[in-house]
Amino acid sequence: MDYKKAGVDIEAGYKSVELMKEHIKKTMRPEVLTNIGGFSGAFSMKAFQNMENPTLVSGTDGVGTKLKLAFILDKHDTVGIDCVAMCVNDIACAGGEPLFFLDYIACGKNYPEKIAQIVSGVAEGCVQSDAALIGGETAEMPGFYPEDEYDLAGFAVGVVDEKDLITGKDLKAGDVLLGIASSGVHSNGFSLVRKVFPMEKEALETYYEELGTTLGEALLAPTKIYVKALRSVKESGVRIKACSHITGGGFYENVPRMLPEGMRAVIRKDSYEVPPIFRMLAKQGDIAEEMMYNTYNMGIGMVVAVDAADVEKAKAAIEAAGETAYVIGQIEQGEKGVTLC
Repeated sequence: MDYKKAGVDIEAGYKSVELMKEHIKKTMRPEVLTNIGGFSGAFSMKAFQNMENPTLVSGTDGVGTKLKLAFILDKHDTVGIDCVAMCVNDIACAGGEPLFFLDYIACGKNYPEKIAQIVSGVAEGCVQSDAALIGGETAEMPGFYPEDEYDLAGFAVGVVDEKDLITGKDLKAGDVLLGIASSGVHSNGFSLVRKVFPMEKEALETYYEELGTTLGEALLAPTKIYVKALRSVKESGVRIKACSHITGGGFYENVPRMLPEGMRAVIRKDSYEVPPIFRMLAKQGDIAEEMMYNTYNMGIGMVVAVDAADVEKAKAAIEAAGETAYVIGQIEQGEKGVTLC
């Protein structure tokens, strides 16, 4: 008896690392001081030595049950983008710039080519957010996960000068809410998605005219990364007063998180076009509108609040970064919370 017969292939692990390296190389920053394969990742503090009061911000998350669709379709090169996005978007919400990322893959069996596909997506997410992929872990866990399944999670660290932290404390009535478009369902609410749509390869590969793609492609569309859009707003000279990443819990849970007491967000549902995947989901699942807005991003992945005088400048900056922005509402005095009208 040896470790391989027990289900853990050490040689496959070595091969996985070798296949990853070409993808990881694309994410490197000058501050990275170590090579992949060591026991830890080192990152120089020179990146923020000129800040008045450098403050670290961090985020950790996973992809969730969206991975089930990747298993069914045997498509593993985009879920890594989701993993990075879920972490770095939270950092950007605080005004932070992501510095580096680490991933964790746990699998029933290490298939090096599949692991490399997963990491290629992680690397692409890091490229999109200017974060270095400085390390990670691939854990082969036979008997714990089925051979063809895995879990994917990650952790990111960023930095912001304390004076530039986005806290929402200076919000006032009359401030305007901008919504930045999502790419679809992103990486939340898939336990409900999997109850509504048949989780079978044939069903997921069915083309729908209203989607302009197959159901599986629409659902697997990777989460938007908003780091560059928010940086563009900052570089335009506009101060973002508050920011909310619309993830699990939709509008009703996430928007209030950016508000101080005594401020209420009022969002107009007709201020932008809800993507067809959400209309299809609601119709086929017979899901009430309130539940949809309480579960999904409904086409808006990030909400930012700016002074009314800065709206056009902020919107132009977001669009210059390649994203679509809408004026979706405003801040009013009232009980802390959100009104969708």
